[in-house]
Amino acid sequence: MSAARRRLTTDGPPRLRGGGQAGDFRAVSLPAHDCDLLRDLLLAERARTVVEIGLAYGASALAIGEALGPSGRHWAIDPFQKSAYDDVGWEAMTAAGLEKTTTLVREDSSVALPRLLHDGLRVDAAFVDGSHRFHEVFVDLYYLRKIVRPGGVIVLDDDVPPVQAALRYYVTNLGWTEIPSASPWRCTAIRLPDMLTEPSYEDFTPF
Repeated sequence: MSAARRRLTTDGPPRLRGGGQAGDFRAVSLPAHDCDLLRDLLLAERARTVVEIGLAYGASALAIGEALGPSGRHWAIDPFQKSAYDDVGWEAMTAAGLEKTTTLVREDSSVALPRLLHDGLRVDAAFVDGSHRFHEVFVDLYYLRKIVRPGGVIVLDDDVPPVQAALRYYVTNLGWTEIPSASPWRCTAIRLPDMLTEPSYEDFTPF
């Protein structure tokens, strides 16, 4: 997986979204340094199961696969993998042999996550890099707090206002805490509380 990720970083993907310009890969994908930090965090957490929202070109997915190894399980949710990316991210995963441990879910996360929750899926960690709209990120986090085990980790890409505003509700009202990083990166890593509890509506704190 590390070799596949190096090739992707160095050579770029064989095709670009919508036949776009070369800069799209850099703009969309998690940078190599950040992929290293994501991998290292998952290794430190001894994560064996991960849900990822947003496959795109596959850079972060390869880092997750590197952390999980052959005995891990990875669910990658991306409704646009075929229509927008012509399956280039999934091809990178299969070329690295990760189709054996990865399930590609070709649905909106707002549809896939409640179904996976209903099916009993529980994971150690999640990586969120799908929609950057406030309401959609908020819904992703709502379901992930029930899918990711208590004490588990959620990592969010992109420090943009809608994403950070959605996250702020959960930090302010549900006791989520940021995991400090030894090296600067554009992601935010969050640890969930040790118990899944529902606060009283009277305890709401504006965020």
